[in-house]
Amino acid sequence: MMENVYKKIEIVGSSKNSIEDAIQGAVARASSTLTNVDWFEVSEIRGHVENGKIAHYQVGLKIGFKLE
Repeated sequence: MMENVYKKIEIVGSSKNSIEDAIQGAVARASSTLTNVDWFEVSEIRGHVENGKIAHYQVGLKIGFKLE
């Protein structure tokens, strides 16, 4: 029997509210267009600053999904 084979893509989620919202939104969006999404890993966290305050968070993610 063959073991599972995965493909990995990189995406960036963003949110005005939090890092967690950026991750949740990115995973939800990826899951809506990809099948068999199994895992994610955070590769980077950054944000945009306006007038000395955080305007929004950006989170780089690697998304892994099982190939059929």
